[in-house]
Amino acid sequence: MALADKVASTSGMIEWCRRTPAKTILVGTEIGLLHRLRKDSPEKTFLPVSPLADCPNMKLNTLEKMVWALEDMEYRVTVAPEVAGPARRAIQRMLEIA
Repeated sequence: MALADKVASTSGMIEWCRRTPAKTILVGTEIGLLHRLRKDSPEKTFLPVSPLADCPNMKLNTLEKMVWALEDMEYRVTVAPEVAGPARRAIQRMLEIA
């Protein structure tokens, strides 16, 4: 991370890649993001830091499964208080805007 020009969330990476004047960008995250980056900025070259950065579990998530989980409230998610507080404030701000 110390060598990176930008460390960000997925949406932050997408936005940074759109705005940067760089024509070749090394991407050090899940390789599934490369398709989106190439689609958004076809004039740029995106190279994975590692072709092994493939998370098969991420590909198991679908919108349909998320809806089922929310409808059934079957899965309990616990978050550490030091993470939950700032996350709750961020969500509250987003809801206030909406």
